[in-house]
Amino acid sequence: MGNTAVVVGGGIGGLAAAIGLRRVGWEVRVVERAAVLDDAGAGISLAANGLRALDELGVGAAVRGASRGQYTGGTRTPGGARIARMDGAALERAVGAPIMGIPRSTLHRLLRDALPAAALVTGAEVTSVDQAGPGAVRVECGAAVLEADLVVAADGIGSAVRRRLFPDHPGPVHSGSTVLRAITEHPVDLRTDFELTWGRGAEFGHIAFLDGRAEWHAVLSLPAGTRFTDPRAELRRRFSGWHDPIPALLDATRPEAVLHHDVNELRTPLPSYAVGRIALLGDAAHAMTPNLGQGACQALEDAVALAAALGAGPTVEAALLRYDTERRPRSQAVARAARQAGRMGQQLSHPLAIALRNTAMRLTPSRISTRMLLRHHAWVPPSLN
Repeated sequence: MGNTAVVVGGGIGGLAAAIGLRRVGWEVRVVERAAVLDDAGAGISLAANGLRALDELGVGAAVRGASRGQYTGGTRTPGGARIARMDGAALERAVGAPIMGIPRSTLHRLLRDALPAAALVTGAEVTSVDQAGPGAVRVECGAAVLEADLVVAADGIGSAVRRRLFPDHPGPVHSGSTVLRAITEHPVDLRTDFELTWGRGAEFGHIAFLDGRAEWHAVLSLPAGTRFTDPRAELRRRFSGWHDPIPALLDATRPEAVLHHDVNELRTPLPSYAVGRIALLGDAAHAMTPNLGQGACQALEDAVALAAALGAGPTVEAALLRYDTERRPRSQAVARAARQAGRMGQQLSHPLAIALRNTAMRLTPSRISTRMLLRHHAWVPPSLN
């Protein structure tokens, strides 16, 4: 079995895949169309399954050192009434780690630092990926042509490689929501590590970081393509009267720092995550809504599972079949659960439905809520040693 790989896409999943492949003896080159590999963005939550994957990749300790555990918080109404309480300590006892909050750019930097600089090629857009024969894949990047034993498509929800492999697949669709988010410019006085607030067709949440700053996000039920001239001013209007610290989080944010993206997903599951010697990973394979905070965690699981399968051999094709068999059922189940969570959360708009949901959540013991999370968090990675 050959041991050269090209990873298309230098996001979290692509970098993690490259690290994993190198740990099992592969030569890897990551090709990213952006000129600068910084994955600028807001914040991210890492559950125990994602942290275990990072441990297996050798960067778990560094990520934990740059993260803040989510022990306190929960879910509220716009007026501040508690719907559900977070018990991070109970979750940690159950799965060995709390959910951790970290700036996305920090996680990206730690992953980059685990790779040699020569392995990263930036400012190069992949224009074609084709099976070059029974033992190689041909990758065209502008005028350059690369040949490898394996190609890993980690090129995101709009994956060009996925479109080439599955031309009849409908691709990503709009979930019905749009999200605005940012990191505060300076520390904010927060009483909780993590919080969600659900209103009619709207959600506001925050993640506290180690340095006192926080990531906040606002999810709104709006048509695709909706944009605002002044996003922060629009959010101040929409969330006027919502409980503290929502006004303080918006006030602590520079207007130009607000990011705005439609929430899209691969609602139609792919029939396979591998074709020949090409593997799909992360959002390219199973882009999901963010309602369970599992998007990046599933990509990290993919990276470790792929590396373990290739490390075990005996052929690339056999390894990718094993990868697909292992990853597709789990990641697609998580995607379905995330979609359902969104429908029962921010997307609810009828007052009676909201009242019934809130009552059910208040009556649900915290141990039951913790047990529901275990389906997603209690994942044990294969060994790469």
